[in-house]
Amino acid sequence: MKEIFNLIKRGLIVSCQAEGDDPFNSPEAVTLFAKAAVMGGAVGIRSEGIEKTKFILREVNVPVIGLLKSKFEDGYVRITGSFDDVEQLIKTGCQIIAVDGTFRKREGLRGPEFISEIKKKNDVIIMADISTYAEGVACVDYGADCISTTLSGYTPDTKYYPMDKPDFDIIEKLVKDVSIPIIAEGRINRPEQASGMIARGAWSVVVGTAITRPKSITSWYVEAIKAGLQ
Repeated sequence: MKEIFNLIKRGLIVSCQAEGDDPFNSPEAVTLFAKAAVMGGAVGIRSEGIEKTKFILREVNVPVIGLLKSKFEDGYVRITGSFDDVEQLIKTGCQIIAVDGTFRKREGLRGPEFISEIKKKNDVIIMADISTYAEGVACVDYGADCISTTLSGYTPDTKYYPMDKPDFDIIEKLVKDVSIPIIAEGRINRPEQASGMIARGAWSVVVGTAITRPKSITSWYVEAIKAGLQ
């Protein structure tokens, strides 16, 4: 575990994901993104889906964080929300598994308790995806190996957070108070924001949309042009 964390320390992890009708939504396409990211200097890849993760693992030589997305009853995203999800991801061989560490219940357990049960049953590195400081601290107490701020702004408790900037505050607070790696993720859309996270003590930084979602990036420019014409 120490070796894997050293490989990603102070580096960029690229989230190579695609959903729905996105033309890049195939194992082959997201793997090309992953290969390009590694060529550009990425120290790790974050991947959603079993087949996509398998494809990426065959083609890159950096740590891969695997996850499965689903939804809670209220429609909000859930990251690796069942024991079956965990078992499937373990079989892929990914080095780290991302798990929803929020206080919402799945399998009858809140996120920190769910992570504790996973750790009891499996020798696996768990990244707890959290949305609040309290969730992060609780996940540490229950055995998470690292924390990612992935869900800040994307849960009912944090939906009012400004969506035009990363959550720098949660990184500063967690880095100050816990001893395991804190990984910055969420709305990090400019290089200076990534370096700002490292300056605040983040172990590493995950960037997805700004690198691997051409449809979203194109829409930013289109909207800016339209706004300038008004």
